[in-house]
Amino acid sequence: MPRGLQLVFIAIGLVIIGVLLVYIWRQSRLLSEQRLRQKKTEEFQARRRDEMIESIRIIAMAVEEDQVEYSEACLRFKGLLDYLAPELLEKPPFQVFQTVHDKIQHMPTHQARKNTDSATIREMDKERFAVEREHSDEIRQAATAIRHHRFD
Repeated sequence: MPRGLQLVFIAIGLVIIGVLLVYIWRQSRLLSEQRLRQKKTEEFQARRRDEMIESIRIIAMAVEEDQVEYSEACLRFKGLLDYLAPELLEKPPFQVFQTVHDKIQHMPTHQARKNTDSATIREMDKERFAVEREHSDEIRQAATAIRHHRFD
């Protein structure tokens, strides 16, 4: 084989090696960035989960010390447990959170409540307080149980 052809093949081989090295370097950099993003996402999710668990514990303590209305606590428990451990809402003693939620979820909250006339609000409050009285013992027991529950 002529010497010039050998040099052309060597040059082509070197170019191919160079292109492959650049490709490998870019892929490794993308992989590193992807791992870093995944790590940050996992850390964020773990931190968010810990904050939700802490919120549950704080709400439970507030229920135990009668610092929060039971209906509000049930709505908050339900919302947090929907993300953390929805299966708990089907098991005793925690199913009371779902039960109370289902009975009062039709009632307006926040701005919608402010926009509702006061006579309707009074009627809904009577209904809500009746639900709270009906389930008060169960709610307190469930709050104590959820405060001590281990979320794995």
